[in-house]
Amino acid sequence: MSGTLYICGTPIGNLKDITFRQLETLKEADFIACEDTRQTLKLLNHYDIKNRLISYHEHNIKQKGPELIGLLKEGNNIALVTDAGMPGISDPGGDLIRLCHEEGIKVTAAPGPTAVITALVLSGLDSSKYVFYGFLPKDKKEQKMILERLATEYMTSVFYEAPHRLLKTLKLFREYIGDDRRISTVRELTKLHEEILCLKIHEAIEYFSHNEPRGEFVLIVEGIGLEGLDSLKIEEAESMTIEEHMEKYMAQGIDKKEAMKLVAKDRGVSKSEIYNRIMKK
Repeated sequence: MSGTLYICGTPIGNLKDITFRQLETLKEADFIACEDTRQTLKLLNHYDIKNRLISYHEHNIKQKGPELIGLLKEGNNIALVTDAGMPGISDPGGDLIRLCHEEGIKVTAAPGPTAVITALVLSGLDSSKYVFYGFLPKDKKEQKMILERLATEYMTSVFYEAPHRLLKTLKLFREYIGDDRRISTVRELTKLHEEILCLKIHEAIEYFSHNEPRGEFVLIVEGIGLEGLDSLKIEEAESMTIEEHMEKYMAQGIDKKEAMKLVAKDRGVSKSEIYNRIMKK
């Protein structure tokens, strides 16, 4: 019978942010798979936990993934941890979880804190709807696609960023979404030097141009909201004639009556106004 993979959350800063269940899981697992053995040892030594560590990170997943699956199939229980927070979020843990599901191996979680949610609730921005992007892609095409989406995103957007790339990323945000969108920069979560700044994009650039960024950052970017999204739709609609707008929908296979409803909604006018305009032609 196969063992179980335990997705084990670990503190994102303060070592006291750990549950009894997580400590029990780390003690009783046959192996602990971790990104950086030195980082995990700090946590284990703090709680006097002795266990066998297996290094599992982005540079060895192709080799170590099958090895860990083999151990699980032999009946071993493995605790999967990341350097901080919940595994599987912007780290190689997601690949191992996927392999387990493909192989029919049981996966469960001993949940813990995550930087995404912690930063989001501290940001002061709308946390009811959000989209998480992780790190901005290095690939220019993917990066451009996300930044263009950010310009019209009505929900709050959350990113991770390293200190040496922070200013470059903030300047990219300004290029695509302007100076005045609000952003919260959150760093060193739950640590002694935790810092939460709620600024506008241009203010954040000014601040970090004179204060060297330190520590890992979570960036929470304000969305344009539903009202802003509606305004954008109206703006786009008004750039077309009503006839062009109708043609756009009818080209998608939508019948004339339904197209009139959609055009009226996009333009913020009554359906009868569109009907009268079309019927006069």
